[in-house]
Amino acid sequence: MSVEVATLDTLQQGYKGAVDAWVAAIRHEETLASANHSETEIDEWEAAKFQQQAAGEKAKEAKVAYEAALREKFFDF
Repeated sequence: MSVEVATLDTLQQGYKGAVDAWVAAIRHEETLASANHSETEIDEWEAAKFQQQAAGEKAKEAKVAYEAALREKFFDF
C-alpha cells in the first residue's frame, strides 16, 4: 500500500514545524544563558533546557515518522 502525497506533505510539515519549534527553544535557552542571572533567571534558564530537550525529542519523533513514510512510498517497506 503506497503512501499518499498528502500524507507525506502532512508529515513533512509536522517535521518542519517540530524542527522550527526546537530551534526556537534553543534560541530561547541561548538568550537566557547570555544574560547576567538572578536566581529567578537561573530557574528560567534551567527550565528552558528541559523545554529545548522536549522539543528536540518531538522533532526526532517527527523525523522518524516522515522517514518511515518515505521508505514505505519509495521502497515498499
